[in-house]
Formats: sequence, structure tokens, C-alpha cells
Amino acid sequence: MANEEINEEQMDNSAEKEVVAETSEKAPELTELEKATAEAADWKDKYVRLYAEFDNYKRRTSKERIDLLKTANEDLMSSLIPVIDDFDRALKNIPATEDTKALREGVELIHNKFNKTLTQKGLTPMNAQGEVFNSELHEAITQIPAPTEDLKGKVVDEVEKGYYLGDKVIRYAKVVIGA
Repeated sequence: MANEEINEEQMDNSAEKEVVAETSEKAPELTELEKATAEAADWKDKYVRLYAEFDNYKRRTSKERIDLLKTANEDLMSSLIPVIDDFDRALKNIPATEDTKALREGVELIHNKFNKTLTQKGLTPMNAQGEVFNSELHEAITQIPAPTEDLKGKVVDEVEKGYYLGDKVIRYAKVVIGA
């Protein structure tokens, strides 16, 4: 019986060895498959990230290009604003008499055409008169006693107009505030 037990043990061991051998033969295949799957997943992740990064790059550069186009004329507009101020002062100081009627009409015509052209290019004047003082839009020159109670903390007088180029302030309005 002892021989029989040994033979059964040997048979069990040989059967186990065969199963282990078969498993070890399949195991490298599974690990290679798992490696390939992991590598494919890694490449897919890198591809998705790269695609997202490129998409963000395209959006960012197109936004920068649009912003640049909106404010490309900022230097030119900033240098033309004093010309607008001179036109405004000229119109205020030309008397409205019959002798100067033709001169006044000519200056008004040029002034209106100039303003219309600048407005088409995105330059818009700020309306500060009577508004609540805002340090992000206005530059306070001085404070005076408010003529009425409702003008306290508001702009009483506008010394120099402010201007926007699109949504950006390119010149702050110089104002007098009621105290």
C-alpha cells in the first residue's frame, strides 16, 4: 500500500507539474497581452492629452489674435484723442455768429466725420457727467462742495473726456467730484 500511496502522490505531483507548466506557458502570453494593453492605454492617454493641449493652444491663440486685432490701433487711437479734444475746444470757442457760420459748419463737418470714423474703429467716449465716481474709469482732479445733495460722490464736471477702445479704457476721464 505504501507503494500505491507513493505512486498516487507521484501522479498528483506530475499532474500539478503539468498544470503549472501549462499555466506558465499561458502566463507569458497573458503578461505580454497585459503589457500591450497597458501600453496601448498609455499611448491613448498621451494622444488624448496631446489633442486636448493642441485644442487649447488653438483656442488660446485665436483668442489672442482677436484681442490683438481689437486693440491693434490702441497707440494710434491714443495719439488721435488729443486731436478730438482740440476739435471740441475749437467748436466751443467759435462764436455762433453770421460771420463765422461757414467756419463753424466746416469744423463741425470735419469733427463729425472724424468722430464717426473713430467710432467705427471701436473708439467710444465715456459719459462721466453725473455718474458715481469710479476709480477704475475716472481720474479725480479735485473735489468741490456738491451743488446739490444728490451729486455727493458723483462727477460734477468732466475736465477731459475718457475713451474706450472696445471694452478697454485707453484714457481715463479727468473729473471733478462733489463732496
